Amino acid sequence: MFEFMNRMQPKLFLFPLILFCVLFFTSCDNSRIFEQNRAIPEIGWANKNSIKFDVNISNIKAPTNFFINVRNSEGYPYSNLFLFIKTTFPNGKMSNDTLECVLANENGKWLGSGLGDIYDNQIPFKRNVRFPVIGKYTFEIQHAMRMDTIPLIMDIGLRIAKAE
Repeated sequence: MFEFMNRMQPKLFLFPLILFCVLFFTSCDNSRIFEQNRAIPEIGWANKNSIKFDVNISNIKAPTNFFINVRNSEGYPYSNLFLFIKTTFPNGKMSNDTLECVLANENGKWLGSGLGDIYDNQIPFKRNVRFPVIGKYTFEIQHAMRMDTIPLIMDIGLRIAKAE
């Protein structure tokens, strides 16, 4: 019986440690207002398939920064990714932007943080902007590359954070 108890002690110790680490690393981001990523199908991202994010905004006084999250595989055939970003405001007004996401430098070295052959980039989109009205905003992201379907973009996301 004591042998069984001795085998269980390391497992009992590991669970609280793992739980603490998960809570510590996920709760440290006080500046985040919104962040969500969407997976792209393995067959590729068709330009007719836009990615939508609905964001409810209640604070229009605080300046915010916008980022586009891009996860790509090192087999992605380009060094950049052009995006069309349409914003629909709660009052029905719309704005359209084009953003170039640079994913590799001029020597072909992938930017961002990587693990294996996957790279994560957080591309600045807008800085120090205030939302004009309270309510639900819809952000629609569509790729603007010359190919109809681009391969090896794995995730696209939107992050909105308090400006510091």
